[in-house]
Amino acid sequence: MEKREIINQIKLEIANIDYSIDADDLQVYGQDWTRFADVDCACVLFPKSVEQVQKIVQLANKLNFKLVPSGGRTGYSGGAVASNHEFVISLEKMRSILEFNADDAQVTLQAGVITEQLHNYAEEKSLFYPVDFASSGSSQIGGNIATNAGGIRVLRYGMTRDYVAGLTVVTPTGEILNFNQGLIKNATGYDLRHLMIGSEGTLGIIVEATMQLIKPPVEQSVMLLALDSLDSVMRVFSLAKKELNLSAYEFFTNIALKHVCQHRELDKPFDDSATCYVLCEFDEDEQAAMKVFEEGMENGDILDGLISQSREQANQFWQYREGISESIAHFSPYKNDIAVKVSLVPEFMNKLDDLVHEHYPQFELVWFGHIGDGNLHLNIIKPEDMSIADFKVECETVNKHVYGLIQQLGGSISAEHGVGMIKKPYLNYSRSDAEIKIMQGIKQVFDPNEVLNPGKLV
Repeated sequence: MEKREIINQIKLEIANIDYSIDADDLQVYGQDWTRFADVDCACVLFPKSVEQVQKIVQLANKLNFKLVPSGGRTGYSGGAVASNHEFVISLEKMRSILEFNADDAQVTLQAGVITEQLHNYAEEKSLFYPVDFASSGSSQIGGNIATNAGGIRVLRYGMTRDYVAGLTVVTPTGEILNFNQGLIKNATGYDLRHLMIGSEGTLGIIVEATMQLIKPPVEQSVMLLALDSLDSVMRVFSLAKKELNLSAYEFFTNIALKHVCQHRELDKPFDDSATCYVLCEFDEDEQAAMKVFEEGMENGDILDGLISQSREQANQFWQYREGISESIAHFSPYKNDIAVKVSLVPEFMNKLDDLVHEHYPQFELVWFGHIGDGNLHLNIIKPEDMSIADFKVECETVNKHVYGLIQQLGGSISAEHGVGMIKKPYLNYSRSDAEIKIMQGIKQVFDPNEVLNPGKLV
């Protein structure tokens, strides 16, 4: 059936459905933050209710068209790209907070709610939603759940998965399923809620979620440190972990700092440049922080440092870390989002450093990461005079070396960005053939007509 016929049928069967076939909208809603796949989006649908989502999915099965779920489209793996004439189903008009239960400290909301909106709502209730990252002002809760988003405070608080108390999902065959319903204890067999978390929109469309909130932390301080070397990063982490109650321990290189300062027009934090920097967030304890600083200086690992004296100054320090992705986005970087066990981070960083200098001598590299949970982000900057296609080919020739190291150390080729289209060819570096076969079988059970997010993950 032709696109126009499908749209007419959708309009006939779903009252007041909003949609767009405007060329600009197709381009915007047909991709995420990756730029390595051509966009071929047939139409963008904007449902306003669970029932409209359900009807769209039922029609997709009946009329044989494909759907790509779309949240804030802040991903880096091509998981929200429509590249084969799919219909995008955007949940941005489903942004209501539906219910709050003070006794359970749980909030039920629609999947289109912006992450920052949930942060603010929790604060209004004198509670805290701890999952946070640079894209919190545009990412959506449904997308966070679909990718099991991590962010800057995983070290202390864990991943999105740890705060999903219940889910409402429209399956690829058009059923509405409610999982767990906010229960803390529920030992009734397979927990399908957790199967949906991190499934990247391949097993169902998350339409509502019940999120667990927690007590706010005590006042936090932030320490920004200039370090001598990559080896210093882990030595200082060991010291900080011993003396401080850490919420975050973030690492970035001098090249990353340079891009942020240029992009956001910020002053450099220190007069002299260092090899790399770490940002520690911790329960306010100036005496313990000074102990870390002084011992690190004596050991030769810390070259300089600053401790926040106010919330405003702490937020300023965070800009140096949180502004990195935004500051390099216009270069269309090739992103490696990789992880190993924390105990293997020193070996991993040194081997990776040798590897990238051997294989990427012609490219500028921007490193940063959540060192406290073993997650590194290696960003390769595209030269201005190189096409996207040629750049992608160049980067892919080195992936087997980078991912080979990951496989050797038992790590992950995607720590928090998901697999999508970009990482799918390399899934075998982190998953065995038997695991991939089981994943393919699960996809077939949930989506026999291959309606939902085809070509992604498995």
